[in-house]
Amino acid sequence: MSDVDRHRPLEGRRLLVVSTNYAPEVTGIGPYATQLAEHWAASGARTEVLTGMPHYPSWRLDERYRGVRRTTESRGGVQVHRRRHYVPSRQTALRRGLFEASLLATGMIAPPPGRPDAVIAQMPSLAGGVLGARLARRHRVPYLPVVQDLMGAAAAQSGIRGGGRAAAVAAAAERYALRGAALVGVIHESFVPGVTALGVDPGRIRIVPNWTHVQPPSADRAATRARLGWSEDATVLLHSGNMGLKQGLEVLVDAARSAPDLRVVLMGDGNQRDGLRARAARLPNVDFLEPAGAEEFTDVLAAADVLAVTQRASVLDMSVPSKLTSYFVSGRPVIASVADRGGTADEVRRSGAGVLVAPEDPAALLEAVRGLAADPAAADALGAHGPRYVARHLSREAGLARFDALLAEVLTDVRGSTRR
Repeated sequence: MSDVDRHRPLEGRRLLVVSTNYAPEVTGIGPYATQLAEHWAASGARTEVLTGMPHYPSWRLDERYRGVRRTTESRGGVQVHRRRHYVPSRQTALRRGLFEASLLATGMIAPPPGRPDAVIAQMPSLAGGVLGARLARRHRVPYLPVVQDLMGAAAAQSGIRGGGRAAAVAAAAERYALRGAALVGVIHESFVPGVTALGVDPGRIRIVPNWTHVQPPSADRAATRARLGWSEDATVLLHSGNMGLKQGLEVLVDAARSAPDLRVVLMGDGNQRDGLRARAARLPNVDFLEPAGAEEFTDVLAAADVLAVTQRASVLDMSVPSKLTSYFVSGRPVIASVADRGGTADEVRRSGAGVLVAPEDPAALLEAVRGLAADPAAADALGAHGPRYVARHLSREAGLARFDALLAEVLTDVRGSTRR
């Protein structure tokens, strides 16, 4: 092996990443797919991405892409192939099915030209998983899906209308997408039983946690609070990210209803935002903010007193919110209103940066907030565990290195020779 091969093992490789979400989306899995693809491109691989049109978390098509059926653009050294698809403004099982079907159809009709050396797919989207599996099979190359969410479990647990009927269909699609994979990556160990139940040999599952994709806060905290209109003596409880069914954000609005002195801030977008605004219509202590830009995002998080992650009580093993990695880097304490047996609770416990309360229980959440507000020193000490946890386990360098190792394993046969 030459020096170039040793130091740039992906030199000359052609990789196809399939991900429904990609930059310019700044929340959810889009940033992870983007940073991964750009990292591989910088490592010498010819990296291409097959993705949809930007729409998340608002579930509205980005105005810049209206009327565009397909396009190819260059971002960070990556060729990004976008295909038009249906974007549902409201989430039901039927609308979600149409969304997935349109992604699958346009991706199969017009895939990127050429033969890749491997296909890597992000799987919060059934279409992305099935499409990746089909393209890898068509080209007879290794297929590597990375499970960020289990959609079969999501359909059953999230409360989406018609979700129970959709769960079996979603699980069948996941089974098809995963069983023929060379290896399967999962972002948390709590997903392993679910993936195994879909027919994947546990020996082919690798844990590849997400990393913190944002920078630490840098602005003066008092100045940020003043800019946002938060007084120094107010207790600010902030939720950032998607406002969907599975988050169960009604618990935050109901907590605010019982505590006029508490300021609840919901920052982000999603298909439940309008409903939450209606629920909070007569509450002067509930604010809705547009998603913060990348340059100020963690500054806003750090300006809050407490950060909230919420999930419906039924959500157990389908998802670990990507917002946690950003929460931890902000240095503020986290209150997790989630099921005690789920992956989200496991991650909060592991970090030492937050407290757990019963899901869908406004009184329990409010009691935890008041406890932290009454002891600022203890709250600060709790929040300080987050950046330390990030430094030890969730750095971008460590996360990308895990994916490098996973890809290298896929590209290397059992004799230790590299596939060409």
